Amino acid sequence: MWLKTLATSPLSAITVVVLFIALLLRFYIKFDTPQRLFSAEELALFNGTDEGLPILLGILGSVFDVTKGKSHYGSGGGYNHFAGRDASRAFVSGNFTGDGLTDSLRGLSSTEVKSIVEWRDFYYKTYKYVGKLVGRYYDSHGNPTKYLKGVEAKAARGAQLLEKQKIEEAKQPACNSRWSQDEGGEVWCDVGYPRLVQRPLEIALTGKMSKRCACFEDSQLGQAGLELYEGCDYYATRCKVQS
Repeated sequence: MWLKTLATSPLSAITVVVLFIALLLRFYIKFDTPQRLFSAEELALFNGTDEGLPILLGILGSVFDVTKGKSHYGSGGGYNHFAGRDASRAFVSGNFTGDGLTDSLRGLSSTEVKSIVEWRDFYYKTYKYVGKLVGRYYDSHGNPTKYLKGVEAKAARGAQLLEKQKIEEAKQPACNSRWSQDEGGEVWCDVGYPRLVQRPLEIALTGKMSKRCACFEDSQLGQAGLELYEGCDYYATRCKVQS
């Protein structure tokens, strides 16, 4: 009887349609609504000082809800300086004050940029992704900017260089090493003789030239660029390392 009434009543039919649309919208909003866009001013409201709001942080323009880590990101927590802002640079610089809390990566090396991208990946895996911060990394439509694309390309380049360096250095065995407060440092080779050698890819990776200890056989000791440890005999297999 009620079905017949429903079918012949315009008002009832409209009610059913409205309820159906409401249910669809509820389902859509819950599962398919894209994450929201934040301005810097809006994001700053979610810095952990308001108990009624979630705690959010940005990294490379991606915004995450870190409320479940409230003990760390909330007011007084050790990582509260990240809350309510995008402080991407601080993830590798360790500068958590003033100008150090910035999303600018200017001047960072490819390995440092790669590390920040890996931090972003960590947040994707560990916390809830809730949206994008409009500004340096995303435009007002939520599209990635040239800056973000450049950052990701630099990080990828850093990963390639690290892999290349790893392959090259595997061709020349590394020294064994140890250090203690009482005895200082020591390097040694089970086969061959310890020498310091420059890491040619390090400038591209870190912006600095560094050296590593590798073991060279007698026939290789005449190569250019090999440096004997100070105070160590030419054919010594063990050398003390200055601290």
